[in-house]
Amino acid sequence: MSDGVGQVETRFFTFGSEQKPFCFDSGATLPEITLAYEVYGELNGARDNAILLFHALTGSHHAAGYNPSVPGTDGRWTKQMQLGWWDAFIGPRRSLNTDKFAVICANWVGHCYGSTGPASIDPVTGKRYGGSFPRVSAADTVRAHFQLLDELGIDRLHAVVGGSVGGMMCLDVATRYPDRVRFVVPIAAGLRATALHIIHDFEQINAIYNDPNFNGGDYYEGPPPNEGLALARMIGHKTFVSLDQMRERARDEVAPGEDERVRLPLESYMWHQGQKFVKRFDANAYLRTMWAWQDFDLYAEAARRGVAMPEMLAGGSHEYLVFSIDSDVCYYRGEQEELTEELKAAGIPFNWITVHSEKGHDAFLLEPHLFEPHLRYHLESEWGFPC
Repeated sequence: MSDGVGQVETRFFTFGSEQKPFCFDSGATLPEITLAYEVYGELNGARDNAILLFHALTGSHHAAGYNPSVPGTDGRWTKQMQLGWWDAFIGPRRSLNTDKFAVICANWVGHCYGSTGPASIDPVTGKRYGGSFPRVSAADTVRAHFQLLDELGIDRLHAVVGGSVGGMMCLDVATRYPDRVRFVVPIAAGLRATALHIIHDFEQINAIYNDPNFNGGDYYEGPPPNEGLALARMIGHKTFVSLDQMRERARDEVAPGEDERVRLPLESYMWHQGQKFVKRFDANAYLRTMWAWQDFDLYAEAARRGVAMPEMLAGGSHEYLVFSIDSDVCYYRGEQEELTEELKAAGIPFNWITVHSEKGHDAFLLEPHLFEPHLRYHLESEWGFPC
């Protein structure tokens, strides 16, 4: 195993103007959008070796290497953030092989790690956008990312890769920009938000709204809604990690100095997840990730276009590598089965891999050895690279 990509630095790309604002699916507009992003590896002369990587719900553009600080993150760039969230997956001879590919990862629109979001300054008012910031769809983020690709001179991606909601964005790319991507690699994702996703997200949304400090999202000049955000994180976390893993991580103790409500080791573990999270994330950004997830529905998009799902999926010449995780209780395996049935009906080539893990949904973040052989075989053998 190599030492990875080493120390990296965040880059920023700003686009838009009063005459040509960025238009959200909601109908709202902003005159200017900034994306924070990082690149690992080098673009070749033809600029056809790029892999676009979408981070998951509360991830960032910092996917690999070590980055000690990112401007404009208002103290949210904690020690936990400094090592890339997919560091073990990206680098020379790793799953996304930087000897061959340039891997690009950008922070979502509406997020809180350098891209324009609710905590950004509104140039009109001189204050933070707060509650006035538009709702952001997955498609909004995808379209913004392709503005970045245009700036970098990338006409066609070798692959688009992402896990969880990031995997949903990969599927949006395949239907929105069908001629601009070769391989589509959704990991533990699906074609639409399920009833489970919508209910869990709604619980988290209410946790934040019910915090007395929320103030309609305009809380930046006062105390933040940390109680609500911590509760939201605890609600969501229970679907990210398998129950066996939670029990193992909780050990047999309650951390000293815990809140009086905490009595049991498993409660202590969950409490810690919430308290750790509020130090690195913004409640307004979290709401927008919840709404983007809830609203994701490629079946509804196909209906808007007046086509069936197979017809919409068949619009390009790409191939799919679909991953399931057998212990996943956030995106159950049936969601990937639904996707592969639609791909089969569309006559699109695909391989479907079920990863066997005890870690649940988060296996795609934690266990690179389960994914690496499949990723390298599919992404590199197509070009005749030695695996």
